[in-house]
Amino acid sequence: MRKPMVAGNWKMNGTREGAAVLLQAIKNSHQKFSDKEIVVFPSFIHLPLAEKELSNTDIQWGAQNLYLGKSGAFTGEISGAMLKEYGCRYVLIGHSERRLHFHEDLNLIAEKFKSAIDVKLKPILCVGETKTQREKNETEKIIKEQIISVIEKVGIKNFEEAVIAYEPVWAIGTGLTATPAQAQIAHAFIRKLLAEQNESIATKIQLLYGGSVKADNAAGLFLMPDIDGALVGGASLEAESFLKICEA
Repeated sequence: MRKPMVAGNWKMNGTREGAAVLLQAIKNSHQKFSDKEIVVFPSFIHLPLAEKELSNTDIQWGAQNLYLGKSGAFTGEISGAMLKEYGCRYVLIGHSERRLHFHEDLNLIAEKFKSAIDVKLKPILCVGETKTQREKNETEKIIKEQIISVIEKVGIKNFEEAVIAYEPVWAIGTGLTATPAQAQIAHAFIRKLLAEQNESIATKIQLLYGGSVKADNAAGLFLMPDIDGALVGGASLEAESFLKICEA
């Protein structure tokens, strides 16, 4: 049985004081969620705080990005090996904002996925279509392209240690949310696509929905058979709303 997961992506938000308060509030509720995987993704600069506050809890933490290799002359970048030193277990790969604003292409995202696997970080691969692509009925084509490009780089077996988050780009930060039925169709397609490569992995892998998830819409999404949790953006910056999503 797949364990439910709720992951909070803080993006480029938070002061040191605010991050500490948020982490402490989540930490104080951790025993309520022992049957779930709760993960937070602070900015790089707040990872030491996450390690300090969460080390003796069941809550995991991870990074929003990494670069290729273990070290090198890449000004401004951080390697997976560095993230491991701060206790990170997870890393986001291919978030739509990385694809859109930083022009990360399929090959770079696949290489980043490989770099995560190489240092035993668990990648959460983000996939999804833009509003224009959806209107052209290209949702499945885009998702397939984004997933198969990674499989071709690392092989399907490495998805045993991965998570996939479906995040329709048109629903991120817009207030729009895919209906539970719309999200389920995309998640079912992803699981079917993986099953064509390896049925066991397809059955076991956690699939998350990301796209304006809030406390008032989370429960409906989580009722869908192929949705195993959520990648939460703005609602993860406020302890009460994030914890309500975890409860859902």
